[in-house]
Amino acid sequence: MKAKTLMIQGTCSDAGKSLLVTALCRIFADRGYKVAPFKSQNMALNSFATEEGLEIGRAQALQAEAARIKASVDMNPILLKPTDSRRAQVIVKGRVYKNLSAHDYYLEKRQLLDLVESSLNKLLDTYDLVIIEGAGSPAEVNLKEEDIANMRIAKMADAPVILVGDIDRGGVFASLIGTLELLEQDEKDRIKGFVINKFRGDISLLKAGLDFLEERTGVGVIGVIPYIHDLKLDSEDSLALDNLGCNHKGENGMLINGNAVDIAVIRLPHISNFTDVDVFAHEPGVKLRYVTPGSPIRDTDLVIIPGTKNTIEDMEVLHKKGMVKEIRELRDKGTPVIGICGGYQMLGKVLRDEYGVESGRKQIEGLGLLECETKLSREKVTVQVEAEVTGGGAILGPIAKCRIRGYEIHMGRTELYDGASKAFSIKRRGEKEDSFGDGCVSEDGLVFGTYIHGLFDNGVLRKSLLDFIKSRKGLKRDSIGIDYNLYRQSQIDYLAKKVLESVDVDFIERNILKIGGELKNRSAAL
Repeated sequence: MKAKTLMIQGTCSDAGKSLLVTALCRIFADRGYKVAPFKSQNMALNSFATEEGLEIGRAQALQAEAARIKASVDMNPILLKPTDSRRAQVIVKGRVYKNLSAHDYYLEKRQLLDLVESSLNKLLDTYDLVIIEGAGSPAEVNLKEEDIANMRIAKMADAPVILVGDIDRGGVFASLIGTLELLEQDEKDRIKGFVINKFRGDISLLKAGLDFLEERTGVGVIGVIPYIHDLKLDSEDSLALDNLGCNHKGENGMLINGNAVDIAVIRLPHISNFTDVDVFAHEPGVKLRYVTPGSPIRDTDLVIIPGTKNTIEDMEVLHKKGMVKEIRELRDKGTPVIGICGGYQMLGKVLRDEYGVESGRKQIEGLGLLECETKLSREKVTVQVEAEVTGGGAILGPIAKCRIRGYEIHMGRTELYDGASKAFSIKRRGEKEDSFGDGCVSEDGLVFGTYIHGLFDNGVLRKSLLDFIKSRKGLKRDSIGIDYNLYRQSQIDYLAKKVLESVDVDFIERNILKIGGELKNRSAAL
């Protein structure tokens, strides 16, 4: 028996599709169903390596976690990772396919439909329920002919659709009605309910609008989700960074005082996998802020240079905007500097791009804070890893020989100069035992880089880093050090609870999915 299907579409990007799918995956998994997420095409620079070493969107990895299953490449068969304003690296079934302009990809999309259908069918044959996420809006009339993410997928999966609108942006009634008006009749017939997301205030004041919406469209509003201020889950793309201020609240809801640990993250033009630093925003007593090249970093306790989809071009921007000079000056004053993936590559002496992987520029000077250099390569490494801390100094030294987990997603090889020390030792890659060095650490231990994403999710490392900074400032060494993966589970449960309180999930189960005893008995047997 094929799985039941449900599709979540939105009136726009960042309407809340990803988080609603995440919540529903957890809710239905907890109701005993074998559920899986699916998104045919995702455009995001935050990605994840599956156990098989295949690359998918991080949102689908989070949704799989919510469903209490392992992430699979079939959950996101096509991933687009923009390299600049006109081109993107196209990842197909977890591997690099081509670098294409928007126009060229538009011409090739139809060829990928069979592949998308194959992945979808694998999930339909394996699970009881597949919850599908759309992309952007189904009403983009200029893109509709080559659509492989919204209504074409709904028809392929024979999925009823719930349409989500973001009231926080304003104009939610116009966007919901307008989206419906731009659909064909058979597409309109698939819309079985509206969900209004990010509502602030007294819901009774919304009633007249909800009544008008249902009367005008004939489609019921099955939920109004409040703006969840304190939700701490990975963001899908850099749109979320626009909502971040410089100050974060502590666990008691009060703004952190001036004695906070200040962490400055360089917001590179092509920033990717910035979820690596999300965990710091959830630590009490920590102020996490993003600094755009051209803006002063100012005094800080720690500089983090995250990943990037275009290391060469972003390194060039840091030179042009004067940020290289400022980072070097901070380092000279004893400020720790940490680089992850592309940020690690930037910390070395030289970046070489002999094959034109990222640009026409053959090489560029790095920050010169580590004794190493990087050569970009055509082959991409995507793998989950387990490593041992081997670097010395005040940050890594106290946790030497501790094990950490993470994943690698990079194109390039970094070579250490004679006398340079590695920061970590890889002990496992995927399912295989291994043993080789990763990263580089300065002689005093205050600067280090690594290819390991998810580094700071490891509580033992994060605690060592923050306690070192707090000791320097005369503050109490009280960092939590909780494993962020465990904390993320509690946040998924919190999201699911909020959605259950505000969305009629029983109506979805009974009237939209029409789940009967046969499927429930099958789930119980599984």
